Amino acid sequence: MSVASSALRDVTDEEVAAFWRDGVVCLRGILPQTCLDRLEVGVERYLNSETRFSLSDMGVELGVASRKPKAHFIGGQDQWKIDEDCKYFACDSPLPAIAARLMKATRLNLYEDSILVKEPGALEKTVFHQDLAYFHVDGLQVCTTWTPIDPVTRDTGALQFIRGSHLWKKSYRPNYFVTLMPLPDTEGEDVPDFHADRRDAEILCYDLNPGDLTVHHALTLHGADGNSSNTMRRRAMSVRYCGDDARYRLRRGAPRKPHHELVQTGDPLDHPDCPRVWQA
Repeated sequence: MSVASSALRDVTDEEVAAFWRDGVVCLRGILPQTCLDRLEVGVERYLNSETRFSLSDMGVELGVASRKPKAHFIGGQDQWKIDEDCKYFACDSPLPAIAARLMKATRLNLYEDSILVKEPGALEKTVFHQDLAYFHVDGLQVCTTWTPIDPVTRDTGALQFIRGSHLWKKSYRPNYFVTLMPLPDTEGEDVPDFHADRRDAEILCYDLNPGDLTVHHALTLHGADGNSSNTMRRRAMSVRYCGDDARYRLRRGAPRKPHHELVQTGDPLDHPDCPRVWQA
């Protein structure tokens, strides 16, 4: 671990309370521009690489869309392993300390990062899902940070969170993000279609500017609309962190990373592919 750069301000007690009460908190004006500049370099490097992955094309393969899209919903995972700027953002920026403060953790391990970009006109919805369903980990101190590079509104694909859903004590099956179709041989309930039927759920959605971010609990249900803008990209990075009480839990049917074949349920997370990035 190297010494992290500083956030522009402290996380307040009220923001910590909101994270645990609502399952999500919006932190305004907390990340310095120098941090975002490095993130942008890493994101753009991935977008211009041959390895970039189109969730829109996957939607066509799954039968969600009938024709090849003109604009794409792009995703990429674990860039921290191969890109120095993404590694800085996930491991050495102010982000780990921010997540630790919110989760009341004394140590923090990186689980993964995800680049998530919706080009102008990429209309695929991110269907509602629960992050923990995809993770081979269990614990209360598990969260996802979501940091935009561009100004984000609901129309360009800002995340929508179901307030308090982390307290429902329900486990939902992971899906393919662009469709409610669950991954085969997975455990839990099917996620309801909250885009079609809000079911009296209270939705929290935040317009964000660069320097802002949201942090949500790994059990909080969330999704997003497509990007209906003709000009504005929605570039963002999600980084997932685990605190003191997190342990490996190998989940049936959830996608595995190579190192998951080397661990067992109940093991601590201190593995080189799940490194400790912050400690009090």
